[in-house]
Amino acid sequence: MARPTLEVADILRDHGPAWREANRGHVSLDQLKVMSAIERCRTAALGGHVARCENTACGHTEISYNSCGNRHCPKCQGAASRRWLAEREAELLPVPYFHVVYTLPSELRDIAYQNKRVIYNLLMKAAAETTLAIASDPKRLGARIGVTAVLHSWGSALTHHPHVHMIVPGGGLSLDNARWVASRSNFLVHVNVLARLFQGKMLAMLMHAHDTGELKFFNTHAGLADKRTFKRFIAPLRRIKWVVYCKAPFAGPEQVLRYLSRYTHRVAISNRRLVAADDGAIAFRWKDYRVSGPDRWKTMRLHPHEFIRRFPDARAAQGLPPHPPLRALRQRQPRREHRESPRTPQRRSARARPARAAGYRHGDATCAALPLCALWRPHDRH
Repeated sequence: MARPTLEVADILRDHGPAWREANRGHVSLDQLKVMSAIERCRTAALGGHVARCENTACGHTEISYNSCGNRHCPKCQGAASRRWLAEREAELLPVPYFHVVYTLPSELRDIAYQNKRVIYNLLMKAAAETTLAIASDPKRLGARIGVTAVLHSWGSALTHHPHVHMIVPGGGLSLDNARWVASRSNFLVHVNVLARLFQGKMLAMLMHAHDTGELKFFNTHAGLADKRTFKRFIAPLRRIKWVVYCKAPFAGPEQVLRYLSRYTHRVAISNRRLVAADDGAIAFRWKDYRVSGPDRWKTMRLHPHEFIRRFPDARAAQGLPPHPPLRALRQRQPRREHRESPRTPQRRSARARPARAAGYRHGDATCAALPLCALWRPHDRH
């Protein structure tokens, strides 16, 4: 595959020094480390190794510089991403799957930006609990299911846009673990049901986080530290419609996993989306999800300093991976006496995973145990 002619590293090398000087005192050490790593990636600054033909008549020499290995670098983590994809595909069951997306309302994004660790944890927890609770409801599916969930904290245009992608199987074990309960092949549950429960859980968790002093507010939002003011701020969010997406992917769960794998170990923009760069603007391609068809791909132009501002912002909150995945929830096989049932699908991979009952933990983020006997394995961390 040909190397892109324009890279994020080129933009940071050309415009990074001026941006850092203009924002002196407002750039965190973590941001500076990310920019430095990307600028030095696969250059002589990190050293390298030399390969030379042993034929003295040839003597052809190639120099390969070392990569930075930073999880925010567009040129690194390719192997880890492919490994993650292979492991997730091996976990798929031979059943229909659904792609579910929970989006945080725009009114809460500024608060989430100032409280990334807390809000992202609550967003993942509320989304998971909503899906599991609706699935276990006898009026809905009446089954114990598992999910794979990945947090995205930005949109295609490098704007702050926290949302959770989920791969959800169309079925699960009955509440007594005796049989497989299948959903309809093209319908899991109405999105309005998911949205209402997700809304209630997320707002309740936000109020609890505020009561326990976990949320911090700055600048124009400083007044929200007062309990009454925060309640007045939250009140309108109980009346608006929250956005939840739930559909069966046309190309199966593998399509969604391939999409997620491009971002589990990398940041918001790849080098291949860059179009052009000069002193006046950086042009890159972005996807407008409000438009259907090929016209959804558009070109955005930003001043170099604005592009660089958005790029460090579209990175992991310190202590969290770029897209912390909920690697806790999967179906268990039915007990041996029920495995011969033709309605009980078998996993494609027989590899065992250690059980974890006390909850799930990833990096510095820990969430409470969910009502599911889950199999757990941590996501690759780099």
